[in-house]
This record gives sequence, structure tokens and C-alpha cells, in this order.
Amino acid sequence: MQVEIITPEAKIFEGEAEAVQFPGLDGSFQVLNGHAAIISALAEGNVKVDLTKPFTVEEDTNSLVQSDNANKNVIRVSIKGGVMEMLNDKVIVLAE
Repeated sequence: MQVEIITPEAKIFEGEAEAVQFPGLDGSFQVLNGHAAIISALAEGNVKVDLTKPFTVEEDTNSLVQSDNANKNVIRVSIKGGVMEMLNDKVIVLAE
């Protein structure tokens, strides 16, 4: 699935993922490829993205994106809240 994480200031991340875990208002939840359409509010916490290929930090990588030392296919993005939408295997996160 395609994942985009966007703040009012910039696009934080864009890439392909197998799963994404979110800090929901009532607890964490996860979406996988083929998940039904969903819109949800997000709480402060980390968005965990399980990528389809290993992540490499580049010069233009946003400082909010942290790679997992134990698994190079996992990144975490710290957010202060926001909204996510999953529709047709595309996840858009509008984060603060």
C-alpha cells in the first residue's frame, strides 16, 4: 500500500508499506494491504510503518522519521495528533 505522512509544514514520508500502526484516540490500531476504507483521529505517539524494502536515511530525510535499529524495514514517525485515511490501498496521514 502507498503511505504518505504530511504535516502543515512538509511531506514527512512517502513510500510503500505492508502494514502501518497508529496511535488512535482509544488505543493503537493497525491497517494492512486490502484493509477496508477507514478514517480515524490520531493521538500523540508514533506511527510505525512496516516497509516493503529496507529504509535508508538520506540527506533529505525528515528528522521526524526514525529507522528501527533492529529491523531496517521499519520506521517510526513521531506525531502530536492528526487524522488518517485508508482508501484503495493508500494511507494518508495528516499529522501535527
